[in-house]
Amino acid sequence: MIAGWMVGQEGRDYRKRRPETVMKDNELKKLRQQLEEMKKDIYADVEETLSEMNAQSGNIPDPNDRATVESDRSFELRLRGRERKLLEKIDEALARIKSGTYGICQECGEKISIKRLEARPVAELCIECKTLQEKQEKEQGR
Repeated sequence: MIAGWMVGQEGRDYRKRRPETVMKDNELKKLRQQLEEMKKDIYADVEETLSEMNAQSGNIPDPNDRATVESDRSFELRLRGRERKLLEKIDEALARIKSGTYGICQECGEKISIKRLEARPVAELCIECKTLQEKQEKEQGR
């Protein structure tokens, strides 16, 4: 922040947040609880996966059964990998709540709508910036 101005990722300046754009405490509390609940659910899934993998670690003589178990295990590990990335985003969102920057688009500096945050509490971009980002990614073939 530079003397009353916010600087976006592209170097653009934005006016300081006006009081009417600040998120209400009860909305922020609800979103923090939602993030913490998501985090708890992910940890519970990890515990369940670990216990299932330990239970299935025996020798499976039938090649078809072994292939099925390996396929299921691979799928579970992919899911856990995605959840690990989500955990990082949850921690980043909780840090933004703590720093007072939660709910502000990291690209343009505008407020992210409460409906968007309720649907995707880890959102870093407003819907307009996210749409533009996805369009650019599609054009670049990512």
